[in-house]
Amino acid sequence: MRTSSSDAPSLWNLLHDSGLLYTAQLVSANTNIALKDLSQKSTIGCILSELRAASVLVAAADQLTAALTLVELDGIVRRLVLCPPDLAPQDFNSVAASCDVDVIVSDRKLTVISHQGALRLVTGGSNLKCAEPDRDAICRTEWILVTSGTSGIPKMVVHTLPTLIGAIKRNAQHTTAMVWSTFYDIRRYGGLQVFLRALLGGCPLVLSAAEESTEEFLTRAGAKGITNISGTPSHWRRALMSPYVNKIAPRYVRLSGEIVDQAILDSLRAVYKEATIVHAFASTEAGVGFEVHDGLAGFPATLIGTQDSGVEMKVEDGSLRIRSPRTASYYQGSSSDALKDADGFVDTRDIVELRGDRYYFVGRRDGVINVGGLKVHPEEVEAVINRHPGVRMSLVKSRRSPVTGALVVADVVERLGCAREIDRAALKEQILESCRQALAPHKVPALIRFVPSIEMTPSGKLARV
Repeated sequence: MRTSSSDAPSLWNLLHDSGLLYTAQLVSANTNIALKDLSQKSTIGCILSELRAASVLVAAADQLTAALTLVELDGIVRRLVLCPPDLAPQDFNSVAASCDVDVIVSDRKLTVISHQGALRLVTGGSNLKCAEPDRDAICRTEWILVTSGTSGIPKMVVHTLPTLIGAIKRNAQHTTAMVWSTFYDIRRYGGLQVFLRALLGGCPLVLSAAEESTEEFLTRAGAKGITNISGTPSHWRRALMSPYVNKIAPRYVRLSGEIVDQAILDSLRAVYKEATIVHAFASTEAGVGFEVHDGLAGFPATLIGTQDSGVEMKVEDGSLRIRSPRTASYYQGSSSDALKDADGFVDTRDIVELRGDRYYFVGRRDGVINVGGLKVHPEEVEAVINRHPGVRMSLVKSRRSPVTGALVVADVVERLGCAREIDRAALKEQILESCRQALAPHKVPALIRFVPSIEMTPSGKLARV
């Protein structure tokens, strides 16, 4: 016997019952889809009933295919595994096996499948077909997000729709005046939050495309009139390096995914003077912890404790820990790590430091450089370097030393036009002097190298080794 939509709410139920289905749109590089078309048609076609209670891996190349699949199958299938487009071929089958995948939905021919389970390739896409009339939710679907693993099998974090939308404020009266976009891919937590925010606001969402350059994306997003846009600080630093940065005129700018320093906030304020600039803290495991609206890096110490939303935060051994109704359920598969401690807190492994009445993020617990037994957080040094008006972005890393074990070195991208205003030798000395004034001696870079660009991961973060 099927449950009612109130017992097992699905994304389709929420959109249909609130009327949001008739205003939301998904805009890709090549196609626009009005979600109201899904009331009579389907991207999956007439096999929808065959997928009931299945474990489905969404492995589409195109974000639009993935987005439509999520709308259609939540509440129908028991499990949705969101496969990021950069998942290594050697990990694909491990993820499929760990999640007991029955069906793969894709818009491309997959040659990496060797898993011998009951897998069947279903061709999705944006070509809508005749749909079944019966879309009632039958279960509470697990949404499994695959994290970026640096070695071994990536972790698979299990959410449900209620934990994913817990931080999204929904108004009874929706409007299409907002047009959302994001640099993120929607199969990662940050992008998925924007996807759900747009849909549950009844707004159009302009999706990025993997093959697009930053310049092409900014041009297309500007032409679509985007008003709200999100990305990591690294996404935004790359955008600010582009002469196309003024192709968009957002009213709301959101940052998350990495430490947000004052330099990037000030740079965005200088370019988008009329925009509300917000940075948020979230993790795939803990969900959205909080938002900061005052234009300052870090967050007020008053947020520690229990918030009205039911989120509780504490600092233990310097690490920010979160207990929240938005927290994921568990890790799927063979991971031996506990997602939460015995009291329900998630250790984010983000180290914070109290300065006055405000906490500041200084780095990741597992990203420390050890200089002769003294700890250096690369992000702390980057924040100082990035404050220099001649710097657009930087990456601090370690280099082996026979004396201290490691040295701090920095790659620096100059601000556009800086080389004509000041020679590099003088710029390097100014950066080093800023570091000497703000940092302990062991944290000051032993070497600064000017580079044309800094590598980013597919998730939009600095590529740290």
